[in-house]
Amino acid sequence: MGKATQTKKWSRRLKVLAAALLTVGCLQVPVYAAEGDGQMIRVAMFANLGSTYKSTTPLITLESSGKWNIGSESGASITLPAGQIRFSADGFRVKVLETGDFKTAAAASKLLQATSDKPLLFTTSLNGKSTYQLYTGNYATEALAGQAVARVQKVAAAQLGGQKPAVTGSKRLSAGVYSSLQEAEAAQASLSSAGVISYTVLQLDGGSQGYAVWVGEASSDADLSAFKKNVEASVPGVSLSPVNSNSAALIIRQDAGLSTDTLKTAPHYTIAGSEAKAFVQGDGSGIKVVERSGRMYRGDMEISIVSGDLALVNVVPLEQYLYSVVGAEVYSSWPAEALKVQAVAARSYALQQGERFKIANVVDTTLSQAYNGMGSENDKVSSAVDATSGEVIKSGGKIVEAVFSSNAGGQTAHPSEVWNGGGDVFSNVDSHGDTSAQAGLQTWYHVLLSTGVSGYIREDNVKELTAKTDAGLAKVTVTAQNTNVRPVPLIQSNVDPVAKMNPGNEAVVLAKVPQSNDFSWVRGPFTSAQLVKTLQGKTTSAVPSSISTLEVTKRGPSGRALEVTANGQPMTVKYADTYRSALGGLPSTLFDIAGTGSYTVLGADGKTASKSGSQGAAVLSASGTGTSSSNALVVMSGDGQARAVTQGQSFMFIGQGNGHGLGLSQWGAKGMADEGYDYQTILKHYYQNATIVKE
Repeated sequence: MGKATQTKKWSRRLKVLAAALLTVGCLQVPVYAAEGDGQMIRVAMFANLGSTYKSTTPLITLESSGKWNIGSESGASITLPAGQIRFSADGFRVKVLETGDFKTAAAASKLLQATSDKPLLFTTSLNGKSTYQLYTGNYATEALAGQAVARVQKVAAAQLGGQKPAVTGSKRLSAGVYSSLQEAEAAQASLSSAGVISYTVLQLDGGSQGYAVWVGEASSDADLSAFKKNVEASVPGVSLSPVNSNSAALIIRQDAGLSTDTLKTAPHYTIAGSEAKAFVQGDGSGIKVVERSGRMYRGDMEISIVSGDLALVNVVPLEQYLYSVVGAEVYSSWPAEALKVQAVAARSYALQQGERFKIANVVDTTLSQAYNGMGSENDKVSSAVDATSGEVIKSGGKIVEAVFSSNAGGQTAHPSEVWNGGGDVFSNVDSHGDTSAQAGLQTWYHVLLSTGVSGYIREDNVKELTAKTDAGLAKVTVTAQNTNVRPVPLIQSNVDPVAKMNPGNEAVVLAKVPQSNDFSWVRGPFTSAQLVKTLQGKTTSAVPSSISTLEVTKRGPSGRALEVTANGQPMTVKYADTYRSALGGLPSTLFDIAGTGSYTVLGADGKTASKSGSQGAAVLSASGTGTSSSNALVVMSGDGQARAVTQGQSFMFIGQGNGHGLGLSQWGAKGMADEGYDYQTILKHYYQNATIVKE
């Protein structure tokens, strides 16, 4: 694309984006871009939006394989060659040191990187020599920056060489305004050669287009006044005027902190002014965001300051956004109809969000929908998005907020089990396709060891024995040395095994279960102390100091927990779905609870009694009635289900489903697609009283 065409497109794109930002905190939805980009969506990646969303970073590093364009709503712009560029927010910092030796500055930067005082390393020319300036921050206030001085001095003491870290700020002076970058750079170089800290600036204000040269970095008016006198004394004829603190601009510097091993530089833009916004456009091959795991993204990037922190918003065509979302939310190997289901649901959800995140429609995490950029795209997924282009779910003339979850556990949730409310679109419906999540998974043996420990061993490590217990339970051994006995039927690399077995060791089989998956799962065992800790702050009622009994005492229409009682007292929560996080991060609220140290006995008189512990239980055997003295007691239910009762109480959660369960079940849709249902039929099954229309 030629330069003239590129500039024309950029100008049109800026006008489109400007139309979405006519008032503070307001955006238009949808936004339409030029040259067939179609409907656009704004995705917040970094932003400080308080309780709504908070993901912050002191630096944003972008990379492109082609030319860059950086500009503003006013039309000011800079064109850069391929490579990396960095952004930071203006504000209070600590200037750690200034040196002509890169190794010294890099060593100090490396030490600070491991602390909360994150370093920024710049390079410039002062008095005709290369100089490296190391800072930390930003800090919200001058006082916080002052507190950081002592911390920074202690960490980097060996590299300071007698220099004392000092607080810097965003109070600056203007040394002139210029019509071209070249003129501004020449003026800045003249000041630098006289030893004056100065910067070339791209002005972003609508009425202040062009370039300027700013000097200073004072934290107070008094410091700025003193600095002004020093500059005027050392540079005869210079004219300096205060810079308005609201002036929107990009301060252009050279970053030297890309590597602490070798000198590697990149353009660095510090955003000044609370209302400043900069727009970054690549060459169409994608923009990499280093601080987002180095992922590549389509579309453009908008960088601004919100609540004192950097904000990064990806402005991308809606359909291209969906290429990534659908690829991140479901497996590309799924049937095409299941992919179409996800595409229509994700499109509907995104369009229904409106101005939820103030500067954006959605965020890039599962708080909205998983959005991982171009890395999660797939040709099969893109075809499904294209095949349903523009299609949304509507009810009552409005686009449905088409929420979805991974697996409904056989039946979707009723709104009362998630939101404490009702609705015509969402209801509990059959979701038999959810079982597709465990197709082909291995079976695990739930076993009881002679030590009284119970756990799980995967079937490919087990050898069944011919001998059985007196109660008819099977016995097994293992096929390899140091075979892990897992606390749940799943390999968890961050969880230690409960025991190890060797060939010849025997264990009693309590049950055979599928590997924990999105449909069927086991979690625990959780001790009383662990549950007390995880319940803190999650319930609207007092949490007991110790938990001896825990049970589900109320369930909703689909069987999900509405009330959980500890020691006979309800552990109430604002929303029933909160029980997932309150009880140690459970996959869903469709669960049962088993206390490992207790059991219930049904007497001949029809009455039940709760028993605790394995020792002291009455046992009836061929030789008469005796008392159990083992570390574990196997109890069997009337239908032949066995479990171990151990000394000490802990709690196991046995459940189904993954997620809140409301609306579409992704695995359920996959199962229905396997059975031959088309995407519209599947969508209408999960979203009641709805129609699929093309907008």
